[in-house]
Amino acid sequence: MLRDVATVSTPAWVSEAVVYQIFPDRFRRSGRVKAQSSLVLQPWGTSPQQQGFQGGDLYGVIEALDHLQELGVTCLYLTPVFSSAANHRYHAYDYFQVDPLLGGNAALDTLIRALHGRGMRLILDGVFNHCGRGFWAFHHLLENGPSSPYRDWFTVHRWPLIPYPRKGQSCGYSCWWNDPALPKFNHANPAVHDHLLAAGRHWLERGIDGWRLDVPDEVPHGFWVDFRRMVKSVNPNAWIVGEIWGDARPWLQGDQFDGVMNYRLGWSSLCWAAGARLRPGDRNPMYPLNRLNGEQWIACVNQTLGWYSPEVNGSQLNLLDSHDVPRALHTLRGDAKALRLALLLLCLQPGAPCLYYGTEVGLSGGPEPGCREAYPWSGPVPQDLQPMVKDLLGLRRSLAGPIADGWTWCVQGDEGLLGRSRHSPTVSVLINRSRRRRLACPENVDSVLWEAGTFHANDGVLAPQSAVVFSSVPGEGIEALVET
Repeated sequence: MLRDVATVSTPAWVSEAVVYQIFPDRFRRSGRVKAQSSLVLQPWGTSPQQQGFQGGDLYGVIEALDHLQELGVTCLYLTPVFSSAANHRYHAYDYFQVDPLLGGNAALDTLIRALHGRGMRLILDGVFNHCGRGFWAFHHLLENGPSSPYRDWFTVHRWPLIPYPRKGQSCGYSCWWNDPALPKFNHANPAVHDHLLAAGRHWLERGIDGWRLDVPDEVPHGFWVDFRRMVKSVNPNAWIVGEIWGDARPWLQGDQFDGVMNYRLGWSSLCWAAGARLRPGDRNPMYPLNRLNGEQWIACVNQTLGWYSPEVNGSQLNLLDSHDVPRALHTLRGDAKALRLALLLLCLQPGAPCLYYGTEVGLSGGPEPGCREAYPWSGPVPQDLQPMVKDLLGLRRSLAGPIADGWTWCVQGDEGLLGRSRHSPTVSVLINRSRRRRLACPENVDSVLWEAGTFHANDGVLAPQSAVVFSSVPGEGIEALVET
């Protein structure tokens, strides 16, 4: 049963945060990591594969902080950094050690100090549902079989265990999505429970500002209740974000997470902004890439926001894309103007907008692993979208009040949206996704506060794929699309 969400308390800083997600192996290679010096790494920029390391590291992240802060980023979210045999590091074998290829614990400590010195924050990715085959307790179980004291850390179905089974052969233990590389923890075992809580506590005490939690819907709710108690006892202002793709109300009642990865706002914004040029292809039922009209977008946004309290909505992680889905520009077939509109819609919603690394330079990789390409620090970039991104993030800062209180949306013609601020009723935003038709403003414009593309203030007409934020005065307006 869901409780009264009025009791929910969330970190105040999140509502004003701008998050930047980094896939460390592909972001920036510093050349400072001694553990890499005698290794054979893939050349930087190699086509992304499920296997293979390109050598991005945490010192490289530090080198990029000037760039990120200039964009308007205030918080970093790193996909897993703990020791692992995979480039994505969702196969952890030690939760208390940062992967040596990333620079080890010392590099993370240095990154934390560098971020906090700039007034920025860091959240890490916690994979507490499963581990890698190399995890020390599972390795002990493989070596010793039923006599291992760690046999109850996992769920064994039969002996012997077969960690590298042939096709159609059972591995003999519970694993995530039937992948033998990812044995599932037995959370009913108090020793497992305590070990994972200790790992979460360790990095909070070391200075991180929160956790993003991987596949938390596959972990018992009771564990997350205890996890939250631990987190808030160490740092009451730490942010807890769960990877829940749909309706997350059971986890957002004040006893587990502060927010979730709010994919619904992201995919709906992409699917509206793309219009007829949307590229389908990602068949995730929680990330359906199907064209939306204005009414459908409004219905999805209103439903999503209506599920949660204002406090929770202000603590959501809102994103267009990530390491798990095709990049936004891929879905939009490279259309930077459509991306601008999708990002605008995202930035106008309560919660923290999240920018996936490389969006600002036009990376456009498709489904994973294609979406995990290397950042092009040297040489030409696909598209320089940095001025656009910086401008949108600046707009978000300037509209803190309207964003927190929300907007009342209605459709304009076939391809327009009009949002009126609940905070300041005279502040409105008009967006035209059409690629060929202009949109007449339905209100009398007093002053233009911001525009992207072209707005002809004299006659109140918005150009194709453009947007304008304005203050209005009472009066009648025109609501039809104007043919060019």
